[in-house]
Amino acid sequence: MGHGAISPVQPFISSLLICISYPLVQRDNEGFHLLAPDADQYMCRLYAFAATEPTKVECTLVHAQNALLTQSRQDLSGYDHTNGWGIVTYEESQPHLEKQSWAAYHGEHFQRAAAKTYSKMVLAHIRRATVGASILENTHPFASGKWAFAHNGTVPGFKKVRPQLLKLISQKRAADIQGETDSEHVFAYLLTLIDRAEYDDPETVLAKAAAQIAKLATSANPRAKLGLNLMLTDGEQFFGTCLGRTLYYVERRGLYDCEICGFPHIHHDPRIEYWGMVVASEPITHETWTKVPDGSVWSVSPNRQSYQIRSLASLDV
Repeated sequence: MGHGAISPVQPFISSLLICISYPLVQRDNEGFHLLAPDADQYMCRLYAFAATEPTKVECTLVHAQNALLTQSRQDLSGYDHTNGWGIVTYEESQPHLEKQSWAAYHGEHFQRAAAKTYSKMVLAHIRRATVGASILENTHPFASGKWAFAHNGTVPGFKKVRPQLLKLISQKRAADIQGETDSEHVFAYLLTLIDRAEYDDPETVLAKAAAQIAKLATSANPRAKLGLNLMLTDGEQFFGTCLGRTLYYVERRGLYDCEICGFPHIHHDPRIEYWGMVVASEPITHETWTKVPDGSVWSVSPNRQSYQIRSLASLDV
């Protein structure tokens, strides 16, 4: 598919359909509002940024109308996300990770980390804990080698699912697990599939993992509501899924002045056409954001100045 192409969302496998839950989103003159009542819809918030040139992202993380800092106090649905935060940037092709196990709004640590975040690729996360205590080992994002990962959602019945999931994870990757979360186990499973090199691209790896985890969750609880908004990056591209949780994106082409501070956030090389994209759990700015269809796998490639969204059902797993 070409730049910005979105394939029709097709029905996925039956186990996935059983697990998915569908929050409603309404936009009025005051902005976006999530309408679904279930608290388990809203755990954690994600942020991914990719651009052709290093960009300062402090405004969208801290100062924007619905910045991640604001969402840590209260997101658009009224829930807080107080159980940790983390920011990944890339330096010399390797992830640089800063995180803490307390709320982003607690103290100045998050604001200071955001203020010095200047990168082509940024992955950020604020946590509303469902599996695992509020400790650093359970705080997203997670990183291993060139890969960084974060997750919004939950694997229901994880206590029952975990032994079965560990059977699918290599000994090498299982030994790297430091915390208790379903998310870190999902990351270890993704890395296991990548290590095996059975699939040509990370999108297929994500689709395979989503299908398998849905199968395990449904076996543990046929009425389970699976939430698998996954974000994975190697520092060159972003890959992810939208499954049972909300996700939005905004594309930025050409230089622009920030709506918050009034200045561009890059030291622009005129030989390069600037292009950037933000993918997040909620719209952050007054820009026109587009909703990612539920049941999708997506990728963003700043080097090609393109993105792609496909239905999970369209991938042969």
